[in-house]
Amino acid sequence: MYNIHLYDEMPDPRTVTVKEDRIIAAHYYPAWKKGAAELHEGFPEIHSYPERTPLMGYYDEEDPAVTDWEIKWCLEHGINCWIYCWYRRKHNVGKKVTVEDLRCAHGIHEGLFRAKHGKQMKFSIMFETQGAWGASDSQDMIENLMPFWLEHYFSKENYLKIDNKPVLFVYDVQKQLADAFGSAKEQARVFDLCREMAKERGFDGMIFAAEYRKDDLSVFEDFRARGYDFSFAYCHSVKLNYPTDEEVIQKQLDDTDLRIKNLPDYFVPTASCMWDPSPRIEKGILMENTPERWARNWKLSPESFRILLQKLLERMESLPKESYANRLLMIDNWNEWDEGHYVSPSLEFGFNYLQAIREELTLRDNLPDYRLPQTLGFSCNKSWEEPDLSAYAEAAKKRLKQW
Repeated sequence: MYNIHLYDEMPDPRTVTVKEDRIIAAHYYPAWKKGAAELHEGFPEIHSYPERTPLMGYYDEEDPAVTDWEIKWCLEHGINCWIYCWYRRKHNVGKKVTVEDLRCAHGIHEGLFRAKHGKQMKFSIMFETQGAWGASDSQDMIENLMPFWLEHYFSKENYLKIDNKPVLFVYDVQKQLADAFGSAKEQARVFDLCREMAKERGFDGMIFAAEYRKDDLSVFEDFRARGYDFSFAYCHSVKLNYPTDEEVIQKQLDDTDLRIKNLPDYFVPTASCMWDPSPRIEKGILMENTPERWARNWKLSPESFRILLQKLLERMESLPKESYANRLLMIDNWNEWDEGHYVSPSLEFGFNYLQAIREELTLRDNLPDYRLPQTLGFSCNKSWEEPDLSAYAEAAKKRLKQW
């Protein structure tokens, strides 16, 4: 009776209807193919954090069958778009872009594009311009990046478009891109050229969105001058020691209310479920390992996350229907397993975060299928080895001592 396949392939998604046909977009970090991340070791980084183990096990992210399961779970609970972190390697700046020149491109090119249900899921890219990866300049943007994006992404039927305009999210917290352009005027000029290139391909223009999560709103004058159409937060920064769920919810609502009051036409809201980058802290990747840093880690319970979604939806509905903030909600995050923010099904929370999204943001006109791949005889981890379970208890004891 073991390992008998009840189906030749995954059952089709039982898609739910999202309220007001909104875009519910989850950020997607495609760094879990073995050897792909180049910053960390992938799933081995969470060996001592067993509660973070994905319900499907340590999956092969480049396998389109795995992507299909993720699509199924998203569509059945209201997430209808992924925003992929998109990395270009430094050596490629100023040159023609190829898939081989990208970091973690397998999530889109091997996973999404080859998945049976890939076209049912909207997607977009977030251009990561950081010191470790490649940025751009005026000529490079026009001659290399835009032609690649237009051909490989924007032209796809399921690429995220608002008012027939492809949306490009930009993560430029280190100002690598801003510095490369030299001035706000030059960046705006190049963005306008990109819009014209999009029009030549049959679109009505192009939308640029800038990542920003802090409270100093004076930066938005510069964002507008640079040609950005709206802003978004990849995650929420809750700089409180040992915050309660109520404090975390209030901080996110305060961030949102500040923007509604001052920039109602220039932002989209983000719902963050947790922030606990302990594996990265231990490895020395993200920040210094100090008690103060550990004290700022937090996790909203699924019920508290539900309350956050309710209150954010109320605010979205209070804004004009044509506004970006009424039409688009970001979910932080689908699968940042080691950085510690994810709504993807895990051993600790199961489908509870997804259920909160479904019950608050959709018409609940479906019946989700909660059978796991393993239940139906499918394997999602052909190349990863599952960790030694006997090591979990000792690892947990060590972590408790640190706290």
